[in-house]
Amino acid sequence: MSRPKLILLVTCRRCRVTTTQRRSVDHFRLGMVFAIASALSFGLSGPLAKALMDAGWSPTGAVTARMAVGAIAMAVFAAFVRPGWIREAIENYKSVIAYGIFPIAGAQLCYYNAVAHLSVGVALLLEYTSPILVVGYLWVTTRRRPTNMTLAGVGLAIVGITLVLDVFAGAHINTVGVAWGLGAAVCAACYFMMSDQVAADGSGLSPITLAAGGLIIGATVTGSLGVLGVMPLTFATNDAVVAGLTVSWVVPVIALGVITTAIAYTLGIMGIARLRPRFASLVGLSEVMFAVLAAWLLVGQAITAMQAIGGAVVLVGLALARQGDRGEMVEAATWPDAGPTDELTPCGDANG
Repeated sequence: MSRPKLILLVTCRRCRVTTTQRRSVDHFRLGMVFAIASALSFGLSGPLAKALMDAGWSPTGAVTARMAVGAIAMAVFAAFVRPGWIREAIENYKSVIAYGIFPIAGAQLCYYNAVAHLSVGVALLLEYTSPILVVGYLWVTTRRRPTNMTLAGVGLAIVGITLVLDVFAGAHINTVGVAWGLGAAVCAACYFMMSDQVAADGSGLSPITLAAGGLIIGATVTGSLGVLGVMPLTFATNDAVVAGLTVSWVVPVIALGVITTAIAYTLGIMGIARLRPRFASLVGLSEVMFAVLAAWLLVGQAITAMQAIGGAVVLVGLALARQGDRGEMVEAATWPDAGPTDELTPCGDANG
C-alpha cells in the first residue's frame, strides 16, 4: 500500500507545479496586455500636449490640466468601483503621497525642466535610462546578478531607444539639463518600483486607490508650483489642431486627463503588479515608439528609417530580457527532489 501512496504524492506534486506554471504564463500575458496598453496611452500624451502648447498653453499649464482632469476622472471612477478607496488611501497615505510626488509630479517636473535645457531627444533618452536604474537597484538590494541575456536585452533596448529618438541629430548638452533628465529617470524608476507594491490578486493596496490618490497629490503639487511662480502657468482657450482637425481646447485636455493619465496610470500599475519591475520597465520603453507613431498620426511628424530600425532593436532587446527573466524563474523554481520545474510533466504524462 505504501508504494501507490508514494506515486500519488509525486503525481500531485507534478500536477501542482504544472498548474502553477500555466497560471504564471496567464499572469504574465495579462500583465503584458496591461503594460503595453499603458505605454500606448502614455505615448499619446506628447502629441496632445504639443497641440495645447501650440495653442498658447505653457508646459506647466498642460501638465496641471492633465493631472487635474485625470484626478477627477479617477476619483469618480473609484467612487463607483471601490467605494472605500478614500479610507484605503488614508490608511496607506505614505505610499499614496510618495507616489503622487515622485512618479507623477516629479517625473513631469524633471522632464519639462530637462527639455528647457536640452533637445527633446536627449531629455527623453536620459529619462528612459530608468530600466538601468531598476536593474541596478534590484541587483544591489537582492544581491542577485541578472543573467547575461537580461543585461544584453537592457543594453539593446537602450540602443534602440537612442535610434528611435535620433538623439545625435542636432543634440546639445547642458549640465543643468542633464541633472534634470537624470532626475526624471529616477522618478520613472520609482514609478516601476513603487507600483510593484500593489498586489496583483487584489489582497493589498488597490491600483485604483493608488492611481486616484496619487493623481490628486500630483495635481496639487504641479498646480502649486505654477501658482507660486516656480514654473510658468499659462492657459488658453484657443482652438487646437489634432490630427489635422481644428477642435476645441477641451478635446485634448479631456483626452490628456482621461486616456493618457487616469487610464494610463491605472493600467500601468496593474501591469507592473503582474510583471517583474525590471521587465516592466523595459516594456515601458515601448512608450517612446508609440509616441513616435502618435506624433506621426496626430501632428504629422514623419517616421524615419532609422527610427523604424530602432523600434525593431527595442523589440529584440525586450525578447532577450524576457528570456533572461524566464531563465531566472526556472532556476528559482526547483523541487528538492525533482530539478527545475520546466522539466516536470503533467500528471497525465507521468509514468508512475
